[in-house]
Order: sequence, then C-alpha cells, then structure tokens
Amino acid sequence: MRAILKPFWFHFNTTMPTTLTLKNIPDEVYARLKSSAELHRRSLNSEVIVCLESVLMPGRQSPAERLARARELRAALPADAFRAADIDAAKREGRK
Repeated sequence: MRAILKPFWFHFNTTMPTTLTLKNIPDEVYARLKSSAELHRRSLNSEVIVCLESVLMPGRQSPAERLARARELRAALPADAFRAADIDAAKREGRK
C-alpha cells in the first residue's frame, strides 16, 4: 500500500494555514491539476499546495529523489561491508 503524502505545511504548522482563493484559472491548467491530484490520490487543494511548494521551496526533495539518492549511496558501498548482524549489533550497542 502506498503512503499518501501530506503537504509540507501539514507536518510543521501548529496554526491554521492561510486560505487562498484562485480566480480565472485556465481550463487546461485546472484539468492538469485535477488529473495530477487523482494520480497522486490527493484532493485538488492538496495538489495545488504541493505544486506551489515544489516551485517556491525547491530545496525539498521528493520521495522518489530521496530514494534514488539512497540507492546511489548504497550501490557505492562495498558488497560485504555491512552485514545485517553487524548492523543489529551496532543498534543494540547504541541503545545502552
């Protein structure tokens, strides 16, 4: 099951976000937003917020970008460098 991502503000804002009303949205833009919202299983409002965040706050990585970077880092490691047993032992040691 895929996790549904919530907008950036949802996780960090303790007050109610500001409301914004958009007028005269071109039909083609509206259709693309609606299609994108359905594809990502989000409301139209949440999709608009995510789109605005991606343009206005570009430092934030998408989950796909983060996953690609993790895979890149993992591929650069030697194959036998980290065994599951060693990782588990290090975790337990860190909890003491």
